Amino acid sequence: MRFILTAFAASLLASCAPSKSYYVLTPEGSAPSGGGMAIGVGPVSVASYLDRPNLIFQETDHRLSVAESARWAGKLDENVARVTASNLGRRLHTGNVRTYPWESDGELRYQVAIDVRELHGDHDGNAVLDVTWRVYSLPDRRMVTTRSWSGTEPMKADGYDELAGAESRLLARLATEIAATLR
Repeated sequence: MRFILTAFAASLLASCAPSKSYYVLTPEGSAPSGGGMAIGVGPVSVASYLDRPNLIFQETDHRLSVAESARWAGKLDENVARVTASNLGRRLHTGNVRTYPWESDGELRYQVAIDVRELHGDHDGNAVLDVTWRVYSLPDRRMVTTRSWSGTEPMKADGYDELAGAESRLLARLATEIAATLR
């Protein structure tokens, strides 16, 4: 009888907890298939406040809110790398883009490493992205360029689905910036 009461109490509590929604960043479309210039994307690092499963919203200039029920469907750094690789492939017309880690640097012409300093929604209704990125010539690992880029993207509606969409559009804009240095 005790087991039945415990199971009933647990199911009752579970039904009261808010359900979780899972979000992904998405590329503009799939990268071309086949060969082309070989590019590696990664590693991608994210600021420590982003290194969690939850989406983040900036409520004021100095206060962030962690969305307990809105979560990334996977690791944010891997999602950013995957989306950036696909967007770069589209920009540079190459199907030969890989994400870190890869087997050998000798197969790649360039490596793009990205540090994400900000990626959240803000109190003005925008998605915010602030990154530093570096391009290395491979296999000699010579740095070609290092740049910083910041952007905002208006959210077309309220909600975390639109936040993930606006952040995806920011990553597409970032890919345009990076691609300009790889031509």
